[in-house]
Amino acid sequence: MDKVVASAAEAVADIPSGASIASGGFGISGIPAVIIDAIVERGITDLEIFSNNCGTDGVGLGKLLENKQIRRIVASYVGENKEFARQYLAGELEVELTPQGTLAERLRAAGVGVPAFYTLTGMGTQVAKGGLPWRYAPDGSVAVASPPKPTAEFEGRTYLLERALPADFAIVRAWKGDRHGNLRFRKAARNFNPVCAMAGAIAIAEVEHLVEPGDIDPDDVHLPGVYVDRVVALTAEQAADKGIERLTTRPRSAKDGTRSWR
Repeated sequence: MDKVVASAAEAVADIPSGASIASGGFGISGIPAVIIDAIVERGITDLEIFSNNCGTDGVGLGKLLENKQIRRIVASYVGENKEFARQYLAGELEVELTPQGTLAERLRAAGVGVPAFYTLTGMGTQVAKGGLPWRYAPDGSVAVASPPKPTAEFEGRTYLLERALPADFAIVRAWKGDRHGNLRFRKAARNFNPVCAMAGAIAIAEVEHLVEPGDIDPDDVHLPGVYVDRVVALTAEQAADKGIERLTTRPRSAKDGTRSWR
């Protein structure tokens, strides 16, 4: 089955306001930037986002934040986005902070039909006990707090119950993909993209290099096409347009003893 659609706009045309969306990427590495831009253009609102983070100011999911299109987000790291912090502290955004490994497993569990699982992560903290501020009131008080989670004992140790995190849609970016939706990721982009795609009832993938079925060796497929519903082929310009979240340089000494930076 050929899953390639003509454009990102066509791929997201049926995403409604109020939908839940699992969005791949790690920092701003491997984010589905072209699909996100198409969602921004659609102007849908009241979205619930499941993602490792929420982009940076004006980049990736940060664009949806600036447009006030996100109502709630489940994430594990939010430290690079000032607008995120402002909306959260002002009571404009509901935030469920989740340990990173737990978030990955909640998404993966949704993809393989596991409704919930037990884990040690978070035991002895507010993750288990409840009381984490999900949403603030305008006066700074806590309007919505996390509930306590069920626990159970196994072989003398207490574990907490985490529920799977199924999404209405998933949006991901792959380095290479074929027309059947088989995907291959590069480096850090592989961290959350596969599990996000698995969690979505409808998964949309933008691919930097579109190839024909059979061109990707089966041993090189990171995510089988059974999890992917739509494929958007990026142009060379779109594929090359990748941001740097934090530029780090180091001094380099020349033979004459002078120093430059790179």
